[in-house]
Amino acid sequence: MSQMGKNKNPAIFDRSFLFFLAIAFVGAAACLMKGKAFFFQGLDASASMAWEVTPRIIPAFLLAGFIQILVPKEFIMKWIGAESGFKGILIALCAGMITPGGPILSFPIISALYRMGADYGPLVAYLASWEILGLQRIIVWELPFMGARFVTLRFLASLVLPIIAGVLAKRVVGVLGRSMKMTDR
Repeated sequence: MSQMGKNKNPAIFDRSFLFFLAIAFVGAAACLMKGKAFFFQGLDASASMAWEVTPRIIPAFLLAGFIQILVPKEFIMKWIGAESGFKGILIALCAGMITPGGPILSFPIISALYRMGADYGPLVAYLASWEILGLQRIIVWELPFMGARFVTLRFLASLVLPIIAGVLAKRVVGVLGRSMKMTDR
């Protein structure tokens, strides 16, 4: 049976989905109160955004699904699972730095790794590293605008932050207990 078939909580029953749906209805109602033209402009903008994002999101979800099938769960558990310790945080830091693209790619990857048994510490370190130390952003944006001296200083000053975030996440989970774990892993 596929992973999708195992999902016991389809999006329609997910609280976050219902929350965002409610917000969308409030936005739609606000546009309608301003007039039908505003409502249809909102629909047009939504469709335009969906048209732009969908070609990016589909390959990202395909990649996340293929990661779950191609990479053995034991491999993930060993290198970034609960028993990986500090080593797992460092591995995740490096992986976050080299992951290209935006959240459309990184969040499906994080979700896939989580479902395969990655621990909170490495996942938080991965996400923090991707956000703060992403090499793609450094090369494309920071170096041309700020120069090598500033980039080196910022990189070195920020290097410890994903580590701190990962260690802190492990400690918080330790204090709060494993009740934070999602049940659909």
